[in-house]
Amino acid sequence: MAVFCGSSPGASEAYIEGAIKLGKEMVKRDITLVYGGASVGMMGALADTILEEGGHVIGVMPDFLEKREIAHKHLTELIVVESMHERKTRMSELADGFIALPGGPGTLEEYFEIFTWAQLGLHQKPCGLLNVNHYFDPLLAFLKHMTKEQFLNEKYLSIALSDPNPSRLLDQFYSYEPPKVKTYITSKDET
Repeated sequence: MAVFCGSSPGASEAYIEGAIKLGKEMVKRDITLVYGGASVGMMGALADTILEEGGHVIGVMPDFLEKREIAHKHLTELIVVESMHERKTRMSELADGFIALPGGPGTLEEYFEIFTWAQLGLHQKPCGLLNVNHYFDPLLAFLKHMTKEQFLNEKYLSIALSDPNPSRLLDQFYSYEPPKVKTYITSKDET
């Protein structure tokens, strides 16, 4: 499972607590973490939790960030790539689903690229928002606004799975059925 999240701990302790709860739930379900490879903020808390609980963690980090010495030194595997784009591509190849925890513009950019790829039919993997401390409420409202203003087809709202509880969010992943889209994976020509 790829997880996008902040390299900062955020303003509330709830954010780190959410990362820890997600990490414990992932280990309980034997889910390998694929993430950005950092040792700081929510990224570090998530990776540390999974490692401490006996799980597997794969970090994917561009070399320019590794050189800034924020790379986690105790991962199951650290994959060093050349660019941010290569990072996202490699993470998408390794993951069977995607979760965004609270984070900044980078987290949202990563999530929305994956969301857009789903909308275009480039993958059919679940995309979730762990809505810790109601962090994503404004974003979920904005997606509904996009639909109302006809910039997002209503069927694509189902791509953005959301729950504040990691267990319930992961349960949604197991029952996820992607919307019918004109896809590049199959020869379906549905819209």
